[in-house]
Amino acid sequence: MLDHASPALLMAPLATLWLARVLLARSSQPGGRALPVLALAFCGVLAWAGSQQWLRAYPVLISAMGFTIFAGSLWRGQPIIERIARVRHPDLPPQGVRYTRRVTQTWCVFFLFNGSMAAALGMWAPWNWWTLYNGLISYLLIALLIGGEWLVRPTMERAP
Repeated sequence: MLDHASPALLMAPLATLWLARVLLARSSQPGGRALPVLALAFCGVLAWAGSQQWLRAYPVLISAMGFTIFAGSLWRGQPIIERIARVRHPDLPPQGVRYTRRVTQTWCVFFLFNGSMAAALGMWAPWNWWTLYNGLISYLLIALLIGGEWLVRPTMERAP
């Protein structure tokens, strides 16, 4: 289906979502407005280019953005996962801070892996492999990562 679809028609709903993100984003949010503007521009380029081959770059861009946000948070301010943890545990102990930093680093590794897989499949694999990975397997990997962290977290909360 993707090899026969119009890139402009596929990008229209994505561009609408990114536009909403640009309009609703606060500059203090991770990624601020810059990354959604980049994604919106990319959607425009994809629609304008009209090439199905360029569609394969979209998941690479999304992974690159995820990596940029998570890795950037490791160098500036609190890591993303620590910010999330502090909503529930405002007085996060030092071992919790170390743990949330490691989880943020794990997400960075995931985004690098996911983007690399999407790029490799986009360049060298048939559409059905690319679609299987980006439409199913990558989401299963995300669920596995979230579920694994959810199972490990209680042991980290009890650690001295």
